Amino acid sequence: MQHLNDVPVKEIREGFFGKMIHGSKSTLVFWEIKKGSILEEHFHYHEQITHVIEGELKMKIGGEEYLLGPGTVHVIPSNIAHGAVALSDCKVIDSFSPARDDYK
Repeated sequence: MQHLNDVPVKEIREGFFGKMIHGSKSTLVFWEIKKGSILEEHFHYHEQITHVIEGELKMKIGGEEYLLGPGTVHVIPSNIAHGAVALSDCKVIDSFSPARDDYK
């Protein structure tokens, strides 16, 4: 057991600051994303579930554009192209399965 306050913050991409919790089969990330930060369109074999806690995140997922705000949840299947732009400062929780070894 650990407290989230004790988990170190890593800047994975410019403006994307995350606290990563790794299990053997999944990764949970608590993000703080700065307004104007851009996540270029990409894909990975991990299934991803994104939950916006605060702020607005414009995402392009599988060629469709979405505006995600507080309380929204989106499932991004494995190998589907997606990217994002933070329209404001955001707090987001992402769940990945299998675990994101590249985030360790």
